Amino acid sequence: MSENFTILSPDLSRLSETALIFDEYRQFYKKTSDLKSAEGFLRNRLENGDSKIFLLMQGNQVAGFMQLYYGFSSLSMLPALVLNDLFVRENFRKQGAGELLVQTAVQFGKERGVAYLSLETAPDNLKAQKLYEKLGWEKDTEFFHYSISPK
Repeated sequence: MSENFTILSPDLSRLSETALIFDEYRQFYKKTSDLKSAEGFLRNRLENGDSKIFLLMQGNQVAGFMQLYYGFSSLSMLPALVLNDLFVRENFRKQGAGELLVQTAVQFGKERGVAYLSLETAPDNLKAQKLYEKLGWEKDTEFFHYSISPK
């Protein structure tokens, strides 16, 4: 089924359509729609080269989106990647779209010699968790995730 899809890495000429699906992704996670800010945020990512964005296409329609952030593993002294954002539009789900995006991330990491790829997902996003586990991702039980919002 995923043979109906192609993956491309957008540049600024595709900023509007990339921002639109990024905004939909943010709304999926209960954020208020803000297309102007989404476009500005992605413009900065593309201009600065501090993330890698992929669009999943079916013909000329954007079916999905993924964004990876670059990082490093101090312990292995190698680069690492964070699969930070992954979203497939509702009408393209259950066609292998998410799996193709995840496989693209892994291949991208392999080509760059990263120590690992990591990701986080919402505790109630059971479909995504099932997909990741099916594709060999392991839930981390060794380390705990903490965060803080500096004010």
